Amino acid sequence: MHTHIGCQVKTLNNMITKKIIAYSSESELDEVTVMHGWILGYLYDNRDEEIFQKDIEKEFEINKSTVTCIIKLMEKKGYIQRQSVEYDGRLKRIRLTDKGEKSHIEALKSIKKVEGILRQNIPDEELDSFFNTINKLKSNLSKEMVNNA
Repeated sequence: MHTHIGCQVKTLNNMITKKIIAYSSESELDEVTVMHGWILGYLYDNRDEEIFQKDIEKEFEINKSTVTCIIKLMEKKGYIQRQSVEYDGRLKRIRLTDKGEKSHIEALKSIKKVEGILRQNIPDEELDSFFNTINKLKSNLSKEMVNNA
């Protein structure tokens, strides 16, 4: 049976997103979208680094205007703050607030639950093969994007 990789990845993404949202709503998280959750996690994991908008764009392969909207909304909701850096007035470092850190820790619980469900009954060798394949797919697309730039 032949199937489209993109369709299968999108379907799986939708299923994962729905499950994370369901678990998150059980823990009464304040309307944090899944992408906001991933960004909170990235900021949390890199809290000792200076993170700027361009870093988020690169990490999640999303365009500047999308990241701008996300950052503005997350700042408005109190999850992050933008801070000027001394060496360049144009740059704004993005940092988690206490609310953002708390939300990340709660969201992480939901993500871990879903990750546990996803990994059920799949041996480590198969997971290794899956991640290897995913990395090859990403590499193929990255090369194609560079070639067409």
